Amino acid sequence: MRTAIVTGGTGGIGMAICRRLLAEGFQVTALFSRDEEAAKHCRDELGIMTLKCDVSRLDECAAAVQEVNSSSGPVDTLINNAGICRDAPFHKLSENDWERVIGTNLDGLFNMTRQVWDGMREQGFGRVINISSINGLKGQFGQANYAAAKAGVIGFTKSLALEGARKGITANIVAPGYIDTSMLGALKPETMMMITDQIPVGRLGQPEDVARCVSFLASRDAGFITGETLNVNGGQYLS
Repeated sequence: MRTAIVTGGTGGIGMAICRRLLAEGFQVTALFSRDEEAAKHCRDELGIMTLKCDVSRLDECAAAVQEVNSSSGPVDTLINNAGICRDAPFHKLSENDWERVIGTNLDGLFNMTRQVWDGMREQGFGRVINISSINGLKGQFGQANYAAAKAGVIGFTKSLALEGARKGITANIVAPGYIDTSMLGALKPETMMMITDQIPVGRLGQPEDVARCVSFLASRDAGFITGETLNVNGGQYLS
């Protein structure tokens, strides 16, 4: 049985990824950092293990992966989905908000991937799928920290792809556009309408749209695809 970890696995996109991988026969563990209620909901609905882990902390990542390795077997699939926003125009952006976003959205990739990389090399097989963003490709007003981190995800993943290829490890990026999650639910209706008007397919993405892409890239059928960025944005930005 394949063993997968999904960081940020109890939120909208993360839980959809967990659900999809579970349906594909994976043994799935969801990592979360704060929301105990969402973690309980995830456990109750999907029946999977959830572990509290701040991915910006290397020691917590090491402990989480060790627990999964012990309980479920060696991790062969890692979905780095955890991410936060702390938006502000750059002239108002604080050092703390810069560091928090970079710490979770970019440092977290190193902290988690470093824990599973040697094992994947030894197994001769692995899948690393990192969640970037449309704004990591095109930038966004008020998101210098978030866009920088999500752009860094792409360079990090391309480098991993080159290093892992001969060891049977693929590394790919999924870059969602505007997805209908609780994060967008806080926006005003007129703002939501403006966003939707900019999407050629005429709707927001659904978490399942992202999950299907992750599921394919995690499969053995995707073994000849590595270092690629799969845009899931309804045609809003074409790279």
